[in-house]
Parts: sequence; C-alpha cells; structure tokens
Amino acid sequence: MGILYQKLTQDYRIKEGLKACINCGTCTAICPAAEFYKYNPKTIVNIVQSQDDDQIEELLKGEQIWYCGECMSCVTRCPRKNAPGLVIMALRSLSIDMGYFVESEKGRQQLPLTRAMCGNILNYGYCVYPRTYKYEDHPESGPVGKWIGENLDAVHERLGSNLDGKGPGVLRKIPQESLDELKAIFDVTGATRRMKVVEEASKRKAEEMGLSMEEYEKRAFNVTGTQHLNHKI
Repeated sequence: MGILYQKLTQDYRIKEGLKACINCGTCTAICPAAEFYKYNPKTIVNIVQSQDDDQIEELLKGEQIWYCGECMSCVTRCPRKNAPGLVIMALRSLSIDMGYFVESEKGRQQLPLTRAMCGNILNYGYCVYPRTYKYEDHPESGPVGKWIGENLDAVHERLGSNLDGKGPGVLRKIPQESLDELKAIFDVTGATRRMKVVEEASKRKAEEMGLSMEEYEKRAFNVTGTQHLNHKI
C-alpha cells in the first residue's frame, strides 16, 4: 500500500464513495463530463483501487480529476452504490494539499476560483457578488453584460433587490458580525489553511513559469487548451 493511497483512505469520501467497484462502466456511461472531456471515472476508480502510488500521483498532477462537475449522476446509477464523484473530491483535496494541482492547466484554475469565490464569501457574504463581477473578465456576457455592469444599481433597484442595503432582501449588506462568523468557520474547518496552500503553491509555480502572480492568475483564468476535449466532439 502506497503513501498516497494511505492519505486518500484517511478522507471520509473514499470510505463513503468506494465500496466494491465491479468495473461495469455505468458511471462512465451516465457521466455528462465523460461526453465532452477525455474523462473516464471508471478508470480513475480502478487506479485508486490499485493502490499504486505512481499512478495515483499521475492522477493528482493531471487534468482528469478536474473535469468532474460533481453532479453525482454516477451515484444514482451505480449498482454497488459507489460514488466516483466523492472519490474525485478526495483526489482533488489531496492534490491541493500536496501542491500537485499546479502541474495541470485545469488545476491551476484553483487560484482564481479560490480568490474570487472565497474572497466574495469572506468580504461580502455571497459566493457571487455583483460588484466583483467585471465585464472585462467575462466578455462572453456580451453587450448586455457590459450594459448591466455600467447600470448595476439601476438594474438591481428595478429588479427589487436590496443590493448593499440595510434590512432584509436579496443581496442585502451582510453585518460584520456575520462576516466574522464566516471567517471563524473558515478557520475551524481548514478552509483558511487550504486557501493559504493554494496561494503558496501557485506562487512557487508562477516563479517557475517566470510570471508575476497577476500574470499567472490571468493565464489560469483565461487560457484553456483544446487538449481537454473528447476527440469525438
């Protein structure tokens, strides 16, 4: 039994999600991600069951574990009630803890994702906060997205939301006391430590690539190669 496999088995998601795979391939057949990406959940489960550290390390440094959308369709169809989606979550977690995630293009997207989502939660109390959603970062939203950004307050007033307002309502301003509680939850659950790991590993990778952290983040956010797609598309 390899060291990486031992680390994986300490994750409750492996205990809950991997009981006795019979290699039927139903998870791959039902998987939406497998239709579009070079992704095979059955193969990933087989590698984990092999307990082979070399293969597991290759997974942790590779692209495949980042293709899963965590929809859990695999759980609903597996005749043995395995959960490849939970196995993927455990692999992602270990990949980040080991700093291996920066070795793949999809893995490097953890930096902008962590900064944006966790930053919004800790600073504003929302996963998605309108004032941090910039058209420049999302040109795919088109002229309508650009117009909404330029007229944000008027749009939300018309929609009846309470953007940054006091009292109840959608997108109301979250009290500092509640934000402090969110920060405490991050600290206790290990999310703060995880954010630090992502930052430190990304910084080392940026230096290795000869990029500033700003350049590294922009590249991770904007650049996606076509090598990820299923050849049938």
